[in-house]
Amino acid sequence: MSVVASLVARDLRRAWRGGGLWWPIAFFLMTATLFPFAVGPDLALLARIGGGVIWAAALLAALLPVERLVAPDLEAGILDQLAVRGASMALVAAAKIVAHWVAFAPPLMLAAVIVAGLFDLPATTLATVEIGLLIGTPGLAALAVATGALTAGLRSAGAVAGLVMLPLALPLLIFGVGSIEGGGGALKLLAAVSLLIAAGAPFVAAAAMRAGMD
Repeated sequence: MSVVASLVARDLRRAWRGGGLWWPIAFFLMTATLFPFAVGPDLALLARIGGGVIWAAALLAALLPVERLVAPDLEAGILDQLAVRGASMALVAAAKIVAHWVAFAPPLMLAAVIVAGLFDLPATTLATVEIGLLIGTPGLAALAVATGALTAGLRSAGAVAGLVMLPLALPLLIFGVGSIEGGGGALKLLAAVSLLIAAGAPFVAAAAMRAGMD
């Protein structure tokens, strides 16, 4: 477990120093801010689409740092060193998922409060959105790491990552937006999908990282 903790701390330091902590949040705010300008000052319409906009922007924000999650460690030989020392690649991937979630999810949830003001979302709707993000963002973080491992070393990895991750993230987006109107049932489905992705992604990422080291 000390190895996992040290990996999480190292990835968080790298995200902080490289600006990876703030770029996804800035992108999230910028993307969400564009919609009120495009739609116009119709507050009823903005309140109706606000939750969906937050979820779509959160999905894109989670995708933004995919190229930096696994590829730098693969290129620097760090994954090879960990494998030689007997570290489980699944645990390494799990540590990266935790670090990615800690780096982007709490700041994103805070930024969602600002976006909610732009869309004039009621407090009850904002609370539902925040609960949904708390449940769904672990799945987004797991998908991002798995996608980063699958596309590490490829040319135009960012474009390929989008093609891989976006379709897989659609259930999270659908149930996340559905929870705003559907209540507890949609939240349970969101939790089930997020848990399934978070449980399976470390093993998918581990297989991809082992293949990349060969």
